[in-house]
Amino acid sequence: MLRRALRTTICAAAFAIAPLVTQARAQNSPAAAGTVDTLGAIKARGYLVCGISGDKPGFSFPDSKGVMQGLDVDLCRSVAAAIFGDPAKARFTSLTSLTRFPALQSGEVDLVARYTTWTLTREASLGLEVAAVYFYDGQGFLVKKSIGAKSALDLNGASVCVEPGSTGEVNLVDYFRANKLELKPVVIEKLEQIRDALMSDRCDAYTNDSAQLGSFKATLGSAGDNYVVLPEIISKEPLGIFVRKGDQRFFDIVRWTHVALLTAEEFGITQSNIETFRKSANPQIQRFMGETNNLGAALGLDTQWAVNAVKAVGNFAEIWNRNIVPLGIPRGINRLVKDGGAQYAPPMR
Repeated sequence: MLRRALRTTICAAAFAIAPLVTQARAQNSPAAAGTVDTLGAIKARGYLVCGISGDKPGFSFPDSKGVMQGLDVDLCRSVAAAIFGDPAKARFTSLTSLTRFPALQSGEVDLVARYTTWTLTREASLGLEVAAVYFYDGQGFLVKKSIGAKSALDLNGASVCVEPGSTGEVNLVDYFRANKLELKPVVIEKLEQIRDALMSDRCDAYTNDSAQLGSFKATLGSAGDNYVVLPEIISKEPLGIFVRKGDQRFFDIVRWTHVALLTAEEFGITQSNIETFRKSANPQIQRFMGETNNLGAALGLDTQWAVNAVKAVGNFAEIWNRNIVPLGIPRGINRLVKDGGAQYAPPMR
């Protein structure tokens, strides 16, 4: 009797839970997401909420006055300027590698620009998609000079710090396994804890995207001279701005704001000279400046959306030079296609 009663109770619970599971799946589906008006919600709220890291110099890090600065931050401000005409309408939420996706899925933030790699599973299974790739990078290793490693192949048996929930974990294991190296992973979530682990010899090396290693090294101050980035790049890491799937209009706004920054660089339009292009005879520039065609209407924005984005943060080269050049990281593949890089702006017409 007891067994039968228990079986009956379990079945009843299963029937009670099933509708909730179905409902949750439906709420997380792209079709359900399509009913969400992100732009409308942003306008009603009065500001854009961006998910960033908040602890990565060059990408998102507070200045001496506590104001967030960096490449990721400027991209968020450009979107706020495109929507509101005011970059100050961007607000920032610091997220970890483990909290970034749940925060976006739940609507806590409107987009994530947090040094995050575009991968198949992230786009196909999380209900998210990448509106723009703004930084092409690859994973490398930062090591103490004292261990004498000249190559990643010299790290056999090394203890390597890596962040959880990142592509770095998978890449690290794959690389060591493929090269038949012994690995001692040390999984640590927060950068200050990784810094402590390196300084205390708990880790021989730290692995992350190469630009992030440069950013991290900058946080070490003079102690950074004791570390070197090894030459190997073991992965492809296209870093993207993530948004929720199903809201095509907001996806388009984020994508084409990024395109506008690249287009401005192509034309030589800068934060300081942009108004001098009002009377340009070039039809492409006339469209960019909102003098003809009203491209903003297709995005649900006004005619000056692209102009406002550039006025707020400058073109893409200006953003790069302000934030990434001080880290000593060459632009390389992140140059415009016309300059031998991979950044390509589709036509704004």
